[in-house]
Amino acid sequence: MRKVDLLGVVAALAIGLAGFGTPSLAETGAVAVIFTKGGFIVGVGGGEGVLTLRGKHYPFTVSGMSVGFTIGASTTKFVGRAINLRGPGSIEGSYSAAGAGGAIAAGAGGVQLQNANGVILQLSGPKVGAEVSAAVGGVTIRLK
Repeated sequence: MRKVDLLGVVAALAIGLAGFGTPSLAETGAVAVIFTKGGFIVGVGGGEGVLTLRGKHYPFTVSGMSVGFTIGASTTKFVGRAINLRGPGSIEGSYSAAGAGGAIAAGAGGVQLQNANGVILQLSGPKVGAEVSAAVGGVTIRLK
């Protein structure tokens, strides 16, 4: 009888502890963006992208501005990932970053951005054009 009681307590404890291990709701999606930027001192840009999450594609628009040393124009085809997504809508918002980059004819650019929802975009890709920048800026993403 005592053995049965002990097994019951152990089983109840195991079931109770299993309830404490809540799985993370955050997801990671793939992102592809084409962003064109140009300017002198103040850089302005925009573009379009696609978030791929759970096998579905969510198109979005990107607009942005940077303030600092910016001269020229470039187009960057970024690819990467969106981390800490809580569904496709959490990619929307204003993202900020600080960084430096440059391209003459062709080069590479990389950026890490974060919005107020905690979503982090880690993007990299080749630049085409002639632009040099050392600026603080941000972008805004809106689903279409």
